[in-house]
Amino acid sequence: MHYMLMVYYDEERWAQLPEAQRQKIMQESDEFRQDIVTSGHFRASARLQPTSTATTVRELSSKRVITDGPFAETKEQLGGFLLIECKDLDEAISIASRFPMVRLGGAIEVRPVIPVSAR
Repeated sequence: MHYMLMVYYDEERWAQLPEAQRQKIMQESDEFRQDIVTSGHFRASARLQPTSTATTVRELSSKRVITDGPFAETKEQLGGFLLIECKDLDEAISIASRFPMVRLGGAIEVRPVIPVSAR
């Protein structure tokens, strides 16, 4: 079973951290990813640019509406994702709980992926 681990964190809080602390967390995140590559759970991952670079596309009254930035004002922003393969949700949660951003007050949303062939 595939699970998407969506990494949420407070961009403002992140920006206020000393550079050395941000570098340490990024190094730990790289080590975490390498660990799940080695264990065979890793399938894909990517970091996202800050929400200030986002564009949101919607349709209202049959017209396309494009706005800069994210749609919702939230405390935490989606900063990246990992796609992993696990035997069950418990294993996915166990892996997600080890992600370094959790210790910094971030959140990891764990969501099962529906295979394209299942639609």
